[in-house]
Amino acid sequence: MSVLIRKWNVNDIELLVQNANNINVWNNLRNYFPHPYTIEDAQAWLELVDVEGATLNFAIEFEGVLVGGIGLIPNSDVYVMSAEIGYWIGESYWGKGIATEAIRQIVDYIFYNFDIIRIYAEVFENNKASMRTLEKNGFYLEGVRRKSILKNDILMDDFIWVRLRPW
Repeated sequence: MSVLIRKWNVNDIELLVQNANNINVWNNLRNYFPHPYTIEDAQAWLELVDVEGATLNFAIEFEGVLVGGIGLIPNSDVYVMSAEIGYWIGESYWGKGIATEAIRQIVDYIFYNFDIIRIYAEVFENNKASMRTLEKNGFYLEGVRRKSILKNDILMDDFIWVRLRPW
């Protein structure tokens, strides 16, 4: 299986819109991820990631085709040793192990390039596949924030998965 995380580029617009403009993808993401996802949204995203200093957001390729995105949000202040990761895969590519490999790659990237000790991901209670994917990458369930997510007018739990830098 050939999975690669790489910088976004202007040639990604068409497949970005095709994969991101999906209600089932959006249902597992925070509301700031647009839906419907338009060409204008893709252009704005590519402009945003183009001005990043260190690369924080990556396209995910599977067998040479753009299928999703993955990135990190470094924390600040007293949480400066932590970073959150987020990721999504186009629905037609679900269940192929792509996210598992992309997470492995970004964890390696974070631990190599940043002075980060703690990487975490927040997962909606109904996204069991994402929880399994994190577990396969050495993340453990740190806690559950009960009834902390409101998505599509449904109140649900937020599962916090963590991986610490190896000592």
